[in-house]
Amino acid sequence: MPALDATLSPWPELAARHPCDALLLGNGASRALWKPFGYFSLFEQAQRAGRKKGLAVSDQALFKSLGTELFEPVLSALNTTVRTNAALAINSTAPLNRYYSIKEALIHAVRTVHLPWPLMTPATLTTLNQALRGYRNVYTSNYDLLLPWAVQHAPHGFADLFDEQGFFDVRRTQTEGTRVLHLHGGMHLLKLPDGTTRQRSADNAELLDGFAVNIPGEVPLFVNEDRSDEKLRAIRNSDYLSWCLGQLAGESQGLCLFGQHLDSSDQHLLDAIRLARPKQLSIAVRPLNEASVINQKQHFVDRFGDLAGIELHFFDANTHPLGQAELAVKPPIAGR
Repeated sequence: MPALDATLSPWPELAARHPCDALLLGNGASRALWKPFGYFSLFEQAQRAGRKKGLAVSDQALFKSLGTELFEPVLSALNTTVRTNAALAINSTAPLNRYYSIKEALIHAVRTVHLPWPLMTPATLTTLNQALRGYRNVYTSNYDLLLPWAVQHAPHGFADLFDEQGFFDVRRTQTEGTRVLHLHGGMHLLKLPDGTTRQRSADNAELLDGFAVNIPGEVPLFVNEDRSDEKLRAIRNSDYLSWCLGQLAGESQGLCLFGQHLDSSDQHLLDAIRLARPKQLSIAVRPLNEASVINQKQHFVDRFGDLAGIELHFFDANTHPLGQAELAVKPPIAGR
């Protein structure tokens, strides 16, 4: 393999020569629009929030005892405990209190870092919506509301994978239109005790303000922390998430990676792509400096260079519709 250099193609030219019909987005795509999305983890955010709005000591002890920093399995376990206690006529005050305490900490942590709806302009929503339409499948490992908001802005042309009651229906997955697949769930999704998935009917500001307000037995479905093995276990326990990961593992044509680093925390996504062996990978790179570009290229060569038949192409992330500098939203200045 020839030595790597700092050359990057403009996206329009690369897309014309090597078209991609699938797109995989990572945290870098969300951060390009709203920098506060670059938080360490919701669990850490919830711990730092303080006694009134953060995780209580007993809440943190529960996470530790279950060996996880994911909110979904802890809330699901508490839901199961409450239902079991009710069936056995056992008092459920303690687990119910912990359930609401942890949920409140989650709500506060998310609202602390998420882009407020009033800052989403129609022009930004239109740009995102049109960019997504250029692909057959759009995969995202982000659980924020940027893509749901963008799709709701002009839903015609996007496949609806959920039925009239909001439940994921695999029979709808062959419908025409761009399919948006949330590999790690999303704030617009809920998990039921039997592992099925329901999409919330709210939109715009209500989609953010009420994301954790749902009926007993349902918990927000998003996989939010660092360990790939934890994420994979949560994915396997969800009908929707397992289906999404299976679709990624079948992408055999052109796949574009944008804002997706595929580091150790997303080993399961890397494994799925390697299993799929797409014909080509077009990879977005932020041109900070020559050394950075070469290091980023080497990062992906290390992950895919041993697979015969896969072409790796690198392009300037700033030239992609999702990487435009004018998309970036600046947080309001305190006091104004």
